[in-house]
Amino acid sequence: MANTLFPIYLKTENRRFLIVGGGKVGLEKTNTLLKQNPEVSITIVAPEITSELHKLILWNPNVKSKQREFKQTDLDDADIVIIATNDTELNKHIKALANAKRLLVNAADQPELCDFYLGSIVNKGSLKIAISTNGRSPVLARRLREYFEYVIPNSIENSIDQLEIIRREHTGDLAAKLNDLNKATSYLSHEKSIAKRNKRLVGQISLLFIVFVIGYGLSTIISGNELKTYVGNIPSGFYDMLIVGFFAQLVDGALGMGYGIMCATTMMLFGVKLPAISGSIHTAEVFSSAVSGYTHYRFGNVNKKLLLWLAVPGVLGAVAGAIALIYLGNKYEAFAYAALSIYTMIIGIRLILLALKTARRKSPVKRVGVLGFVGGFMDSFGGGGWGPIVTSTLLAKGRKMNFVVGTVSLAEFFVTLSAAIAFFASLGLTHWHVIVGLIAGGSAAAPLAARLSGKLPRRTALILVAILVIIFSVRVLLKIF
Repeated sequence: MANTLFPIYLKTENRRFLIVGGGKVGLEKTNTLLKQNPEVSITIVAPEITSELHKLILWNPNVKSKQREFKQTDLDDADIVIIATNDTELNKHIKALANAKRLLVNAADQPELCDFYLGSIVNKGSLKIAISTNGRSPVLARRLREYFEYVIPNSIENSIDQLEIIRREHTGDLAAKLNDLNKATSYLSHEKSIAKRNKRLVGQISLLFIVFVIGYGLSTIISGNELKTYVGNIPSGFYDMLIVGFFAQLVDGALGMGYGIMCATTMMLFGVKLPAISGSIHTAEVFSSAVSGYTHYRFGNVNKKLLLWLAVPGVLGAVAGAIALIYLGNKYEAFAYAALSIYTMIIGIRLILLALKTARRKSPVKRVGVLGFVGGFMDSFGGGGWGPIVTSTLLAKGRKMNFVVGTVSLAEFFVTLSAAIAFFASLGLTHWHVIVGLIAGGSAAAPLAARLSGKLPRRTALILVAILVIIFSVRVLLKIF
């Protein structure tokens, strides 16, 4: 789709803006206009105006309000119209009336009713950059704005002042003026390349220093032959868990589910004690989930309000699940093995059903706290299940893949940390080679998995994970009976 927008920079000193709507969107649009020009003339028409918008009106005498329904005569004193209501029919009516008077219209979150878009704007002194995605992804435009605000130095205003003096006082023709201005600004790209090269050099020197210090330090403590002996004594299970941890975290970080279930079913096949399974998984997952959650947070994939409602009940559920597993795993081992195998098999079936479901329209998520508690409890009790329970439920409600995966992954850090503490307090640190293998493999895969979030063929990946979980669960059941 070609972007046919023609970007312009409008002088707003003599323009009159009409905003229809007094809610959060109306407040946002008013703030946007005032940020670009505090003296801009704005009239707000709405039957209800929020307290925050009332305060803004009181502090800005150039912002007027009419607390009533929209009237056609409101357009008589406007040059540009911004519609900020959630009434589609009213928005269409206002759009038609405004266009009949040759007025330009912007309707929030309704691109089809817009004659122009309010893009994300970068302000650095006299430098102003407007970013638009043709109305398709305001989130991306905002992220780009944040990026440019970060990388463009505040000192850019000094450069602009100096360049203005050169341009104004230069006596040569246009070609000579452009040539000198290009020379004057070449330092920008030159300094950037130098900074990048210096950063890379510092990184290389730091890496060499770390390798040297660690190598020298180890050589004074342990000889090469002793080190070879220690490495040879590492249980083979470490390398198995290294591979399991890598692929489990790769799936979990990209899909928001699968780590605990894949690890638990594999370890049950190896005959590891049940409390040790969940304890080892959660101890290892603390590190990988921390890396995964932080990476998702940096990529902007986290909904902070949803995170709070999931993490707090999830922690309580995780502690309760750990206590229940420790009791049942010690007294009723065969029963607990069977129960967990059936549970993981049900989770596998649930993953297949989720994969085969068509996309649903967004609907409210009720009792998020209960969802977090149940997910945390079953995650501790079964050695996994946080993702399949919580992520699948949120996706079934029509939530966006990347935000669900990012938020659930960060909440998982708090859930796994609380479960790990509960298991450690009761069992101590057992099966160290399993834990270290899972940590190393999972931490290595976490950044790559966050990059792949929302990009993998979701249906195929879910079905493959589900088939593996079901096969492993059936094998454990056959082993028991």
